[in-house]
Amino acid sequence: MAFTQAPLPYDPGALEPYGMSAKTLEFHYGKHHAAYVNNLNNLVKDTALADKPLPEVVVASYEDYKAGKPGVFNNAGQAWNHDFYWSSLKPGSTTPSGDLATKIEKDFGSFDKLKEEFKTAATTQFGSGWAWLVLDNGILKVTKTLNAENPLVYGQVPLLTLDVWEHAYYLDFQNKRPDFIQNFLGQLANWDFAASNLAAA
Repeated sequence: MAFTQAPLPYDPGALEPYGMSAKTLEFHYGKHHAAYVNNLNNLVKDTALADKPLPEVVVASYEDYKAGKPGVFNNAGQAWNHDFYWSSLKPGSTTPSGDLATKIEKDFGSFDKLKEEFKTAATTQFGSGWAWLVLDNGILKVTKTLNAENPLVYGQVPLLTLDVWEHAYYLDFQNKRPDFIQNFLGQLANWDFAASNLAAA
């Protein structure tokens, strides 16, 4: 069973009015993400991991990654992270509602405080990585991870993510990562996706 890219949940040009160009999607989804999936398939071919669900491959390969054998984990993590990332975006962000809004108010104090913490995490992730909203032992938290790492390997439930690798934003924002983060929080964050992940946790 070969791993495949999940299709984008929107047309590649649908995010353009909200700050993410079709050109970025062409390279990011069509080149970077596709390469991780292809590399992963080559690395796990004819191994026990080839028939496991992708989240299981991520977790199973993490020990090898920590032991200095990063190949499978880096590609499995990035394949999974990107699938999750595309669903974390939508054309025209709204604000959280329902149970998610209540939980944010309880655990952060306000939606503005959540956005402030998320912005800080995404801005201060040195080099390549990700910012996340997660559920950790029943508490909402903002975290950041390096390179291909993600909340699955820490026993957390991911709710929403932002890719802060340079290739995620350079075509549209050049070196202005803070502007990219602000645009995500203001125009692209898919809080409905976060709410569905919270409900399923």
